[in-house]
Amino acid sequence: MKVLITDTLSDVGRDILKGAGHEIVYSPGLSGRELLDAIADARALIVRSGTKVTAEVIEAGEELSVIGRAGVGVDNIDLDAATRRGVMVINTPEGNTISTAELTMAMILALSRKIPQAQKALADGKWERKQFRGTELGGKTLGIIGVGRIGRAVARRAAGFGMKVVGYAPFIAGAASRTLDIEMTDFDELIRTADYISVHTPLTDETRGLLGSGEIAEMKDGVRLVNCARGGIIDEEALLEGLRSGKVAGCALDVYSSEPPEGNPLIGLDNVVCTPHLGALTSEAQKSVAEQVATQVCDVLEGKPPRNAVNAPMIDPETMAAVRPYAELATRLGRAVVQLWDQPIEEIRVTYSGEFTENPLDFVTASLLTGILSILMEGPVNQVNAPIIARERGVRVSEVTNPHSKDFANLLTVQVGDGPQQLSIGGAFFGVKDPRIVRINEYHVDVVPDGYILVCTNKDKPGVISYVSTILAEHGVNIANMTVGRDVQGGTAVTVINIDDALSADVLAAVKSSPIIFDAKLIRL
Repeated sequence: MKVLITDTLSDVGRDILKGAGHEIVYSPGLSGRELLDAIADARALIVRSGTKVTAEVIEAGEELSVIGRAGVGVDNIDLDAATRRGVMVINTPEGNTISTAELTMAMILALSRKIPQAQKALADGKWERKQFRGTELGGKTLGIIGVGRIGRAVARRAAGFGMKVVGYAPFIAGAASRTLDIEMTDFDELIRTADYISVHTPLTDETRGLLGSGEIAEMKDGVRLVNCARGGIIDEEALLEGLRSGKVAGCALDVYSSEPPEGNPLIGLDNVVCTPHLGALTSEAQKSVAEQVATQVCDVLEGKPPRNAVNAPMIDPETMAAVRPYAELATRLGRAVVQLWDQPIEEIRVTYSGEFTENPLDFVTASLLTGILSILMEGPVNQVNAPIIARERGVRVSEVTNPHSKDFANLLTVQVGDGPQQLSIGGAFFGVKDPRIVRINEYHVDVVPDGYILVCTNKDKPGVISYVSTILAEHGVNIANMTVGRDVQGGTAVTVINIDDALSADVLAAVKSSPIIFDAKLIRL
């Protein structure tokens, strides 16, 4: 499969892709019409921050299934356009954690001891020691806004310098913060009490201008600010005003609202330390992000869930190992339900029973919707865009969890319709790797969810199996497995047969022609 790479990527990443048998088109700096032409038949696109992956680029990628960002930030990728097209966007948040955290600490130290200014003076032949009196970190308070991987790594390093670390992140629980030696607080308290403030959030509509003139006014006199995350989180005009007034004693910037920062008045100020977006630029980080993005792209192209999906449910690798079999079963149950149901699907109810409910279930539900919608519509449908498509089509989806399962260790049940007009299918595992359809409505069955399956609703009386199998034999259709479930003796039964080949309309009509057969449907999983 063709993988287009339009920004620099370490050899280790390209070697992984080549080793997996993919065609590599390595064209750093590609843009405009050339990019639109090159991506037309690409199955994957790998970028860093240089390539702007717009909606136009995504639409031009008719075969595109995954965009890999060798780094953390994805503000150069139109996530909405990718999600609606079912294009998975992945990133590598772990790859540059250490490099960015270490740069942040280097910035804090350089800011505190005025190292760049002192070095420049010395290079200019000046010996002006008194002008470069510094500030110790020990005993100072570092406020971290955004306690993700990098924020936590900075906190650990700052603690080693004897700093008190406070953090703000609404999604971090108190118990988690205690394991990080971070005192979690609210935003207003952090900006009022911190001697140093370092931001480590993505750039979003909510975080753009997060630290503006109003927030700076509430800070301590002489506060020092650090931004090694994304330009624009700190309002640069407000920051310039704070530096000139002395409210802000100094700042250290690795990122800017516009890059390169041509004509930026912050550059060159005596109380500003500047670097040209070096956060991930270490040899180790470059190799790490290349390896991670290439491995994940290979996973997606092979139909496996990636480790870090930005626009799909996120699951850690250990949990994914437990979830993946149920996601695959859910996809097959979804395909089965929609092929057995004769009416428009307006509501889907999925019930999870057993110990499995301790795992995150979003990915499994998205897989179920993928199975259903892949039958109902043309175009790409996957775990990325299936929930959006279902919502736009007015399909109501509900989840029910029950930690107890009576008949199976874990049971996944899908229901469409309501009351007497409904259909439910249950799936479970026999052992670890042996999926089964175990229920169709109230009937207990044992069906391998694979290939072609003939489902007959019939009278519970002798001769049904003989009748159906004779018709199949007459048309050269081999039976792989067969199961029968019934409500009461002599009542109604369901006969489910795994067969090796598809049935023509004539053969299916012949099966349904007997008065003992109420209905017969062929499904393909």
